[in-house]
Amino acid sequence: MNNLTVFFLIEIIGTAAFSCSGGMVAIKKQLDLLGIIVLGVTTAVGGGMLRDLIIGIHPPTLFVNPVYVWIAFLSVLILFAIVRSHQVTLEMLKSDIYERILNFLDAVGLGAFTVVGIDTAIEAGFGNYHFLMIFLGTITGVGGGLLRDIMAGQTPAILKKHVYACASIAGAVCYVSLIQWIGNDPSMVISALLVVAIRILARKYRWNLPTAMGKE
Repeated sequence: MNNLTVFFLIEIIGTAAFSCSGGMVAIKKQLDLLGIIVLGVTTAVGGGMLRDLIIGIHPPTLFVNPVYVWIAFLSVLILFAIVRSHQVTLEMLKSDIYERILNFLDAVGLGAFTVVGIDTAIEAGFGNYHFLMIFLGTITGVGGGLLRDIMAGQTPAILKKHVYACASIAGAVCYVSLIQWIGNDPSMVISALLVVAIRILARKYRWNLPTAMGKE
C-alpha cells in the first residue's frame, strides 16, 4: 500500500470520526439539523484549516478540494438519521454509553489528524523542522475539537479532558522520532494507534494532569 493510499485512508477515517463526534455534541446540545451539520463539519475540517493557514496554504485545502467536507457532511447526515430513527432521548445522551462512544470517536479522529498534520507539513517542505511538525500535528488534531467546543459553549477538551492534547503531542513526537527509522507509512499507523490508545486508557483509568486546586 503506497503512502498516498495510507494517507487518504487515515484522513477518511479521521474525518468521519471527528464529524460524528461534533455531531453528537450538537445533538446533545439540542441543536437543529443545520447546527448539527455545522458543528460536525467544523470539527472534521477545522484543525486542517488552522494548519493550512499557519503554513501558508491559501486558500485552505478544504475549499480547493472539498471531498473531506462532503465526507463530513454525509457522516453527520447518517448520524442524524440513526439518532432520529432510533428515537434517542436526552437521557440516553447523558449516559456512560454516549460518553464512551464520543470518547472513542474523538480518539480515532485525534490520532488520525495528528499524523495527517505532520505528513502535510512534510509534503509542504517542512520535514527538517521537527518542532514545527509536532506543533502542526497537534493543532491539526485538536483544532477541530477546539472550534467545536467553543461553538457549543463549553470548556475546550484540550484544557481539561483526560490528557487530550498530551495524547496528540505524544503521537506527534512518536511520528517524528520513528519516520527516519521505519519510514512514513508504519510511522503514521503506529503513531495514530498510540494516540487512540492513550485517549482510551486515559478515560478508563482517569489519567489527568494536576490542577492548582488538587482536583481532577
